Amino acid sequence: MYQAFKQEVQQPPSEINLALASLLIAQLEYRYLDINKYLNTFYLMTDKIKERLSSTRYPLKTVHVINQYLYEDLNFTGNGRDYYNPDNSYLNQVLDNRTGIPLSLSVIYLEIAERLNFPMVGIGLPGHFLIRPSFEDVGIFVDPFNRGEILFEQDCELRLHQVYQQPVKLEKHFLAPVSKSQILIRMLTNLKQIYINRNEPGKAIRMIDLLLILIPDHPLEKRDRGLIYYQIGNIEGARSDLNFYLELLPHAQDAATIRQLLQQMG
Repeated sequence: MYQAFKQEVQQPPSEINLALASLLIAQLEYRYLDINKYLNTFYLMTDKIKERLSSTRYPLKTVHVINQYLYEDLNFTGNGRDYYNPDNSYLNQVLDNRTGIPLSLSVIYLEIAERLNFPMVGIGLPGHFLIRPSFEDVGIFVDPFNRGEILFEQDCELRLHQVYQQPVKLEKHFLAPVSKSQILIRMLTNLKQIYINRNEPGKAIRMIDLLLILIPDHPLEKRDRGLIYYQIGNIEGARSDLNFYLELLPHAQDAATIRQLLQQMG
């Protein structure tokens, strides 16, 4: 699985199959997942939407038709009740249960849009992923977590206020498009943090291993994996990763703590 993931994500950015890469991540948790079955689901969904679209596809009209199919016909919805359930990030589960978090629901929306030849991009708004049509000056954003709600720039700032429960200034870079690789990094980072919080170190390590395929030798990921290795008693792995971290960031804020931990390992 790791090799298949590596092969997929090391293609030119525009050629990465986001659905396939996401399903390969899910296959770590769901070993017998039939990837082709779920890839075929995207084509079946897209065909249903194509039947409803006219030959003239205005952006707002296309978004409306996608929304009607996903949220009214199929009843996809954001999982606000059990937000940190890892299944909300596994694409097979999101397709089966028709519920997820902003990022995973955005992946489904983006994949359908790509198959419709309706260009859309991910928007890495902090705490709440969005998407938008990639036509110049279209001026609208789509919130797949909230039934495809159409937002304007001022609405995005309001969404930030809701997420952080306090006023947050909307910086321009918050609305910059993100690459498919960045989407996968965000997905894996979410899962990594969930598994750390759930005290499932083995699963957290899997997510870091995949992150290090996307961002090789990233010092913070090496550090985090080293600390988890130490937690589960893999001293050799911990020593290797933590020494690597200190070589790259010898003056990091936590460098003294890491050195002390390495001394304890002997």
